Amino acid sequence: MKQIFYLIAFLMAAPAIGQKRPLLTTDINLENIRYPFKVHYLPLHIQRQSLQMAYMYVRPNAGNGRTVLLLHGKNFCSAYWERTAADLLNAGYSVLMPDQIGFGKSSKPKQFQYSFPLLAANTKALMDELHIRKVAVLGHSMGGMLAARFTLMYPERVEQLILEDPLGLEDWRLKVPYQSVDDWYDDELEQDYASIKAYQKKNYYGNSWHPEYDRWARIQAGWTKNPDYPLIAWNAALTSDMIFTQPVCYEWNQIAVPTLLIIGRRDRTAIGKDKVPPAIAATMGDYPKLARQVQRRIPDAELEELPDTGHLPHIEAYDLFISPLLGFLSEKQEKERNFGCK
Repeated sequence: MKQIFYLIAFLMAAPAIGQKRPLLTTDINLENIRYPFKVHYLPLHIQRQSLQMAYMYVRPNAGNGRTVLLLHGKNFCSAYWERTAADLLNAGYSVLMPDQIGFGKSSKPKQFQYSFPLLAANTKALMDELHIRKVAVLGHSMGGMLAARFTLMYPERVEQLILEDPLGLEDWRLKVPYQSVDDWYDDELEQDYASIKAYQKKNYYGNSWHPEYDRWARIQAGWTKNPDYPLIAWNAALTSDMIFTQPVCYEWNQIAVPTLLIIGRRDRTAIGKDKVPPAIAATMGDYPKLARQVQRRIPDAELEELPDTGHLPHIEAYDLFISPLLGFLSEKQEKERNFGCK
């Protein structure tokens, strides 16, 4: 029986071979998806509900005493950090990878008021449970917005901040008409494999597609075949509302830790872009331009622009991504060695 479970997990996670392979149903909490490291759960009691926050926490045999917190994007789970985590471990870092509530292997509440401060507080509770005092925080896409909010709320717990193509570099409310949660929900109910792949191909990968990309599209699309998909779609709608209505772009100048922006020059992602006329859509999501503006606003910020790369550098252009990340993380250790302090 155990062998059958792992076979199903492997088939769900493996790269696609063409488009004829049947799309398997994804379990609501990814029970049939194997993660790269052992998964643990933190019980949380929030909004009169008992929930579970899934996470992976891995430590090297000979570590440098530092921990990197990896925060996933909206259309992904923490498993997509596998290669990044492996290289961080090899460099001596412990790595903490949570699935936020509503995502991945974590609980999908029937009713929930999502907010970035709440997700940040949950993440701090996880760090407290594991006795992790400080972290370097790396957030991708939606995780970049959460990383920024976490840093603003708990600056004493953050050594360095890394933003990989973060959402929230601009306030989309200034250009996109308000969408209710019901509107977002209707959009989610229309999703299928073809639409998910088309979106990712256009917005993440510059209209190209490689077999390794299919793994992440199929996990998300497999949910649409689940009888509980309306619940999954409702959580997705609630988090879309959170992203749209809770910008961080007005608070960049309050971030007081060394920060690195890693930006794909091809990235033009923007929430609500499909809901405005083409002339307005063309003014949204210019990541290189926006990132340069943000770099000037954060007092101690560096910017790494990756050529011919879109919204997902650590999948699409890993070698270009990992080098500046490791270099930035090592800067702190170099400064400590030079000044003889921690």
